[in-house]
Amino acid sequence: MFRFVYRLLLMVVAVALLASCGGTPQTGTDTTSATQPAGSAPAASASAAASAAPEASSSPAAAGSGAATSGEPIEIGIAVAQSSNVALLGQEQVIGAQLAEEFFNQRGGVNGRPIKLLFQDTGGDEAGTINAFQALINNQIVGLVGPTLSQQAFAADPIAEQAKVPVIAPSNTAKGIPEIGDYVARVSAPVAVVAPNAVKAALDINPNIKKVAVFFAQNDAFSKSETVTFQQSVTDTYKLELVTVQQFQTTDTDFTAQVTNALTAQPDLAIISGLAADGGNLVKQLRDLGFQGQIIGGNGLNTTNIFPVCGKQCDGILIAQAYSYETDNEINNEFRTAYKAKQSKEPPQFSAQAFAGVQVFVEALRELDKKTPLSSLSLADIRTQLNQQVLAGSYETPLGKISFTPEGEINQEQFYVAQIKMDDTGANGQFVFVK
Repeated sequence: MFRFVYRLLLMVVAVALLASCGGTPQTGTDTTSATQPAGSAPAASASAAASAAPEASSSPAAAGSGAATSGEPIEIGIAVAQSSNVALLGQEQVIGAQLAEEFFNQRGGVNGRPIKLLFQDTGGDEAGTINAFQALINNQIVGLVGPTLSQQAFAADPIAEQAKVPVIAPSNTAKGIPEIGDYVARVSAPVAVVAPNAVKAALDINPNIKKVAVFFAQNDAFSKSETVTFQQSVTDTYKLELVTVQQFQTTDTDFTAQVTNALTAQPDLAIISGLAADGGNLVKQLRDLGFQGQIIGGNGLNTTNIFPVCGKQCDGILIAQAYSYETDNEINNEFRTAYKAKQSKEPPQFSAQAFAGVQVFVEALRELDKKTPLSSLSLADIRTQLNQQVLAGSYETPLGKISFTPEGEINQEQFYVAQIKMDDTGANGQFVFVK
C-alpha cells in the first residue's frame, strides 16, 4: 500500500512539473495560451530568466547599476510585426523593447520585482494582430505595447479596450488612434504634427520648388492619413502646386506606371507615404526613370532597413522625425550607447518609441505600487489603475519629456527632420539631422 501511494505521489508531481513548463508564452515566441483566470493577479514564472530577450545580459545600458530584482515577474505584452513586409519596422521595435526590459530590470524593475516581456508576432495584417492581442490579453499581462501599423491598431485596439487592458501605441500616428477608447494611448506623435516639418525642410534646401507629386499606399490606414496631411501642407500651408496624386499597394514592387504618370507633370518634389519595402522600391524606380528632384519619405520609410532596398539612391531623402539620437538627456544617452553597442549604428525612431512605451508602463507601475502594493490587487484592478496612472504621469524618455492628454494623446515638445546620407558604395548610410 505504501509503495502504491508513493508511486501515485510521484506521478502527480511529474504531471505538475510538465504542466508548469508549457503554460506561459516565452519571450520571442509567436504563440500564447491562457494559463490563469482573467481576474487573477500576475503569477510567478519559473522560466522568466530562461526566456529573457536575446543578448539581454550584455547590454551596456544596464552595466554597473547593480539593482537586484526578485519575486513574481510583472508581464507586459509586446505585439509588433516580426514577419511580413512590415517586419522591417517591427524588428526595430523588438530591439527597443528588449533594451528596455534589460535596462529597467537592472535598475530594480518595479520596486524590486522584475518585468518580463511577452512577444507576439502580429505579421503585417489585421487578422494576425487580432490573434496576437487576444493571445496576450488572455494571459496575465498588465499592459500591451503595439501594434506596428495604424491599420492594425484600428482592428485590434478595440479588443483591448473591451477587455480593459491598457495599450500604448509605439508607432501608430494616424488620426483617431487615441479616440479608439479609454485604454488606448500613444507615444508616437500624430502625423499631422510631424509630417509638415519635412516639407518646410525641402523648401529650405530648395526654395524654387513649385510642383509636387504625391504617392501613397491606399491600402494602409496610416499612409492614407499621412498623405492627407502632406497634401494639405503642400497646397494650403506652402501654396505649392499639387500636380499629381498616385496610388499604390504596400505589396507592390513595380511602380513604373505611377512614376511614368508623375514624371509627365515635371514635379520638383516627390512625397511618398508607404512602408519601407514598397517605399524604398518606389524611390529606386523614381531615380531609375530620371527623377532628379527632392524626395520626402513618410514615417513608414523612417528606418535604416530601407538602405538595402534603394541603396545609393536612398541618398538625400528627407524624413520628419519624432526622435533624435542626439537628444541630450540621461536616459537617451544610455539608450543610445546600449543600442550602438548591440547594433553598431545609431538608434532609429521605431526602437526609441518602443523603449519609451515599455518605460511608461514601468514607471507608471512603480508609482501605482507605491500607492497600493500590486500584490494586493487583482489583475483586472492592476490593468484599470495602471491605465489611469499612465495618463496621469510625466516621463523623461529618449524622445524627451512626454506626457498624455486625458484622451491618451502624447504631449511632446520637439520634432526634427533628418536627411539620408549614403556612402559611395551605397551599402551604408545614416540619418543626418537637418539643422
